[in-house]
Amino acid sequence: MFLVLNFTRIRWICNLRLVSEIKPPHAFLTLMEGRVVVEAGALMLALPLLRLTARKGHGEPVIVLPGFMADDRSTSILRNYLNQIGYQAIPWGLGTNRQPMLSMLPKLQNKISDVSSQTGQKVRLVGWSRGGMISRELARDNPGQIDRVITIGSPVRGGIGASAIGRWVQRETGLTPLQMSRLTEERSRLPIKVPVRAIYSKSDGVVAWKACIDEQTEDIEHHEVIGSHIGLGSNVEVFRLLPRLLNEW
Repeated sequence: MFLVLNFTRIRWICNLRLVSEIKPPHAFLTLMEGRVVVEAGALMLALPLLRLTARKGHGEPVIVLPGFMADDRSTSILRNYLNQIGYQAIPWGLGTNRQPMLSMLPKLQNKISDVSSQTGQKVRLVGWSRGGMISRELARDNPGQIDRVITIGSPVRGGIGASAIGRWVQRETGLTPLQMSRLTEERSRLPIKVPVRAIYSKSDGVVAWKACIDEQTEDIEHHEVIGSHIGLGSNVEVFRLLPRLLNEW
């Protein structure tokens, strides 16, 4: 019994070390998150040309999931853009993204089933930050109803220690770093079998860019942009890249 308990303790310590390997962004990058105002202004100027030159959709359903402590208002510009270029962009409809992630999956799974049934098509998921993490878990559980996942500044490894707001996430969700690590380990045993396209920024001041690099999913591509984390939802490069990733095959 002593050996079993001791082995378990060693595993927990190793897990904690693993989640702390990736450090949060430098404080300077976090301070630079204020450039979101400039990024949003640049997008407003670029939108007419982006709409004109974007690869067009044909009514494909796209559910857009917001980041931590954000709601559908944060993705309104992005959804309007997708609607204007031919997609059926759908808000996630669950209010502020603050609850424990697994508790939200059943309602979202029902939403995906409803949208897929109504449109007769698989659903595309676009998730910003924590919304991308949730999108990946939905795809893990529902590969038959999801066409692809696009994550934007979404951490997939490193735990809450890879984020500048890790303690805030811990306080809101009520989960310790060890509990999160164990849940992640358990979930990762089931591979994601749909294509995932991960957009990240090395100048992200909230999430360490290395945490956004997926080394497990078989069909994965990484696409680097330049910009703040808060500004990824109004980033010219992201808006230029999304139409191609949504309709690349």
